[in-house]
Amino acid sequence: MIDRIKAMILGGGAAAGTEDSDSGGNDAEAAAVALLVEAAVMDGEFDVDERQVISRLIVERFGIEAADVEDLIASGEQAVADSHQLYAFTSVVKQGFDFDQRIELIEMLWEVAYADGELHDYEASLVRRVAGLIHVTDRDSGAARKRVLNRQAASGAAS
Repeated sequence: MIDRIKAMILGGGAAAGTEDSDSGGNDAEAAAVALLVEAAVMDGEFDVDERQVISRLIVERFGIEAADVEDLIASGEQAVADSHQLYAFTSVVKQGFDFDQRIELIEMLWEVAYADGELHDYEASLVRRVAGLIHVTDRDSGAARKRVLNRQAASGAAS
């Protein structure tokens, strides 16, 4: 699966030529990882907080080994530096994820966007564009955003 995700991130689309016995959801997961990295670099900075949030989300939500995560993030950074493949990634997500999974991805993107403690216009714009491209309504995206903000407020109060 790691090779499939890296191929997709670096290739900007479906991971052609990579064989994986359980590839059904892997293309969509690869696209989701690429979109998370894209969200992190939208403000021109990819700081430690954003990197940690993406690492945690990849391990928790996609079951990828922690040892492989940094390599995936580096591949994502390289792909973003080379070009933006938003439509290719979102079309794979739209086809590979059900509606609840797409909402979960939007929530993950909001979490990355807020990871550094502030929301930049470019980050908010990306999340809105992705939501539209994967057919998540503004209402559902807004609810996902509120869940992220509520979790951050709760964890800030607990610290």
